[in-house]
Amino acid sequence: MVGQVPAAGFKDLDISLIEQLQQTEEGKLRRFFLRRLRNREDAADATQETFLRLLTASPKEDLRNPHAYLFQVARSVAHGITARLIRDSALFVEEMGQAQVADEAPSPERVVAARQQLGLLIETISALPPKCRVVFVLSRLEGLSNGELAEKLGISRNMVEKHIIRALMACRQARLAALPPAGGNAYD
Repeated sequence: MVGQVPAAGFKDLDISLIEQLQQTEEGKLRRFFLRRLRNREDAADATQETFLRLLTASPKEDLRNPHAYLFQVARSVAHGITARLIRDSALFVEEMGQAQVADEAPSPERVVAARQQLGLLIETISALPPKCRVVFVLSRLEGLSNGELAEKLGISRNMVEKHIIRALMACRQARLAALPPAGGNAYD
């Protein structure tokens, strides 16, 4: 009788019946909790809580279907955990609302550093050969594709790609040259 447990009364609800329920139903019970709680650890805890409740159950009437009773207890456990999670998340949101939120504006030092980097990139792009500069600006600022650039400028796609690579390499070298020496701080 795989998956089925013989009928028993509460007075007969002993450790051997609970062990048998655990052997035959634990996987189903875990999946039941996983669908409801969406967390493996919570599902494992809820499974253990369900079997613990079965062990400590006080018999009041005959138990005709131990499988149904197991899942009735499981629904109760799931409801309790869900209610606790909702209560906890509400407290967390409330605490977050009262907490000081970090200012999202960049610091003055960061603004200065960004302006310096932008100035450096403008100088670097301005120093590119005219055709290379035009291709790079149209590609990056206007958003034209390599094919559109080739057609518009009357050059091959391959040449467009070479101009873009040259411009990107020049910008990269300029940024690397502007970095502080290893171990140094940009604001020292």
